[in-house]
Amino acid sequence: MKIWISDLKDHVGQAIELKGWAYHHRSSGKIKFLVLRDGTGYCQCVFVKAQIEEAIFNNFDQITQESSVAVTGVVRAEPRSPGGFELTAASFQILQRAENFPISPKEHGPDFLMNNRHLWIRSKLQHAVLRVRAEIIAAVRDFFDGRGFTLTDAPIFTPSACEGTSTLFKTKYFDETAFLSQSGQLYMEATAAAFGKVYCFGPTFRAEKSKTRRHLIEFWMVEPEVAFNDLWDNMELAEQFVEYIVQRTITNRAEELKALGRNIEPMLKVKAPFPRVHYDEAAMMIKKENPDFLIGDDFGAPDETIISSKFDRPVFVHHYPSAVKAFYMKQDEKDPTKCLSCDLLAPEGYGEIIGGGQREESLENLLTRIKEHNLNTADFEWFLDLRRYGSFPHAGFGLGIERTVAWVCGIQHVRETIPFPRLYGRNYP
Repeated sequence: MKIWISDLKDHVGQAIELKGWAYHHRSSGKIKFLVLRDGTGYCQCVFVKAQIEEAIFNNFDQITQESSVAVTGVVRAEPRSPGGFELTAASFQILQRAENFPISPKEHGPDFLMNNRHLWIRSKLQHAVLRVRAEIIAAVRDFFDGRGFTLTDAPIFTPSACEGTSTLFKTKYFDETAFLSQSGQLYMEATAAAFGKVYCFGPTFRAEKSKTRRHLIEFWMVEPEVAFNDLWDNMELAEQFVEYIVQRTITNRAEELKALGRNIEPMLKVKAPFPRVHYDEAAMMIKKENPDFLIGDDFGAPDETIISSKFDRPVFVHHYPSAVKAFYMKQDEKDPTKCLSCDLLAPEGYGEIIGGGQREESLENLLTRIKEHNLNTADFEWFLDLRRYGSFPHAGFGLGIERTVAWVCGIQHVRETIPFPRLYGRNYP
């Protein structure tokens, strides 16, 4: 009976078959040990010379790292073994013998590992990161689905810019020009008018020639939009959301986080409400430590680190200057130089994980902003229709999955947070 390693607990004392890959093997005289992995866990298989055929025992040395193997034997509880169970092997078969697996326990450089990303993801730490990613994605969907949101995914091909024309990937769309999506937000504004509470979740693309540890060319983003929410409602939703996905992940993926060496003490403090800081106050915090910062500018990574270092949990910065935010952000009626925007900065130097705010619902104001940003009004006629036919206050945000995974896992570079990262200068494998 073939079973998965994750199900061993249900088969103690039974004869079963495991199929997987040789993660580690060693010999100790008359006993040989094979740690097998099958994607759901790790199991130590023990081969005792006196208990199996001599030919089978002698063939053990043909096993190599990452060879695919089938092992039969009896399951027994063993707290000292990986996963708490062990297989007393009776026989095994090498299904395919791997020769000279390129990734060894020695130190490898990032270029080598990225060139072999298709193999690197088999390693224990990379496996743990991607397990955490899967948990976060499941938590994202459960949070919104459980609160009455409707998933209304946005298109990948778009006719116009959302976040600015300088970071668009341009492509042919038959006889027309199209762009890869920077964000699904504009489309979520349309579906919010149909369903009230909506979200989209999928890949987005930014043609940024950036090689920082925080940036990917292709990344995944979840973007909720809620009819009749304002800036303050938006921040409340965002903090409830972040608390939910963090607390669920550190509970459900405790073993993976332990394997990664993640200190979860800071994560236990990720509970709403989060601190809220006006842009002007945040700018003064930065100015004290970085006198060269120009008040009115957007924040860079070092600036975000200065702000977040003052708090023990994520912190909102709100009311950014209108000049540094997108055309659709609603201006503050009391101070039109500011807009009703908010960013959520993660602690421990991980920076912005959420950007959002209240949208401009006035047709006249939106037309003015489009012209100020030198955008083609004709490209946004469908978007302007939302203000012509039943315009309404609304707000939303976007959360980047990869930055969130990096923060939760406590790893330094987002390239390890997605199975096959797309970086500036790297499109392989």
